[in-house]
Amino acid sequence: MDKLRKIGLTALAGSLVAGSVSAAEMSVSGSAAMSYSGGDEHAVTGAGWTMGDSVTFSASGDVNDIGVTYSVELDGDAADGTNQLDSHSITFDLGDAGSLVFAGHGGSGFLDANDDVMPTAHEEPWDIVTGAEAQLIGGHSGNNMFTYKYSHDSGLNLTVGYLQSAGGISAKSYTDFGVTYTGMEGLTIGYGQGDVEQTLNTKSDESTMFAKYAMGSITVGLQQSEKDNETGNDYESTSFGISYQVNDDLAVSYGAQDSEVTSGTDQEASALSVSYTMGSLSIGASVHDVNNINNVQTNDRSAYNIALGFNF
Repeated sequence: MDKLRKIGLTALAGSLVAGSVSAAEMSVSGSAAMSYSGGDEHAVTGAGWTMGDSVTFSASGDVNDIGVTYSVELDGDAADGTNQLDSHSITFDLGDAGSLVFAGHGGSGFLDANDDVMPTAHEEPWDIVTGAEAQLIGGHSGNNMFTYKYSHDSGLNLTVGYLQSAGGISAKSYTDFGVTYTGMEGLTIGYGQGDVEQTLNTKSDESTMFAKYAMGSITVGLQQSEKDNETGNDYESTSFGISYQVNDDLAVSYGAQDSEVTSGTDQEASALSVSYTMGSLSIGASVHDVNNINNVQTNDRSAYNIALGFNF
């Protein structure tokens, strides 16, 4: 997002920790969007018209030689519908040692951040059609989560996520890790793994691996994820995506995802997307077809989405 404004000011670093006076930088960024989703007579897409809005405030400065950034998002579409305070976090810049994020809300580990990294101009194949995301493999996330990131000059990147067990959030403490490699021009490869036990004695081992390669205006990607449950069905998904950047403003893409279950019918999703940007204005559209939604045979639906967005 482009910054709405940036103001230099002097603040006491003691507001964060006891220490000396430190220069701070504050910034504000925002976005707003309106979208419409519809489909055939079997589609379940919600109310049709929806609105998205977000304003993020952040303050950054050095505290005892450590870069500290506090960020808080005001979101009219917050989950509970009453508390408009959404994602908020403290980031510690540790220099060559990486960075550590403590997120009171909106944090994520490697699996959650990389549940689907296939190239797309607008939305993922499993999105828009209600129920198609039910078995998406993306680890676990929750309030008061730690995420550590380290990047090496060779292009090797490490992410570790940690969420302490707490009532109503997770029966056991959750940890995941992931590595990506971006040391070759145009290539991104990654692998991540985590153990999830949100409810006692329902442990699952989740993992994902992916590769993307950009060749000029074309980007192709392949991703495979697995969820092995100690009890119940196991799931495996295979995703594919290809996008083409027609020019600086226009992009088109096609994506597909097949979600297999040990006992049931494979869910098959596909989507064709297009997006166009004009400065801070963006227009996106996608058409989705999903067969055997949530691995239920003949539960087939199609839907479309059109969105208009503004970044400030």
